[in-house]
Amino acid sequence: MSRPLAQALVLDFGGVISKTLFETHDMTERALGLAPCTLKWLGPFAPDSDPLWSAMQRGEISERDYWLTRSREVGRMVGEDWPDMETFVKRARGADPETVIRPEAERAIRIASEAGCKLAILSNELDLFYGADFRSRLPVLARFDAVVDATHTKILKPDPRAYQRVLDELGLEAEDCVFVDDQRRNIVGATACSMRTVLFDVRNPAASYSEALRHFGLELD
Repeated sequence: MSRPLAQALVLDFGGVISKTLFETHDMTERALGLAPCTLKWLGPFAPDSDPLWSAMQRGEISERDYWLTRSREVGRMVGEDWPDMETFVKRARGADPETVIRPEAERAIRIASEAGCKLAILSNELDLFYGADFRSRLPVLARFDAVVDATHTKILKPDPRAYQRVLDELGLEAEDCVFVDDQRRNIVGATACSMRTVLFDVRNPAASYSEALRHFGLELD
């Protein structure tokens, strides 16, 4: 007997809906007045050349630690003291946040929404990294039924309570939901809670969104 179709698509934000900061170094450099190719750390795109990223993947530091370090580094490059990730993101992306939303994400979200699927975001640091006003400037987020952000709940993935919180918001069982995240530890946590999962490949967003939509009997156009 085939598995019933999923009912809700639950997405991480940074890396899944938005492009990573690794992919937009050129935009960041222009926004901050830095010379081209000043920013050389590439995270998942060249992990061997980014020891700090590798340390995060091994669980030696948190994702927040990684980005706080990078924020402080870039702040020093422009002669400023940046105490948080929010400052970095606002300076790098604040003028036009829509430009960093993945086109594949916009298409997948539209397809799922128009098919009647529920949509949710489960993020560890949406408002912490992007600022409280960031969401209001992104029309794509109007399609979402729930946004669960650990900036406010203080419950970080992969804590099982984080996944349960979004299930409660949606009023669905874990088996009804497809969770998409670019961090393996968060996928492992969701799988342990019986959610369907897709490990998002930032190097191939279309393939990851296509895999997610197949759980709903849908295709990425």
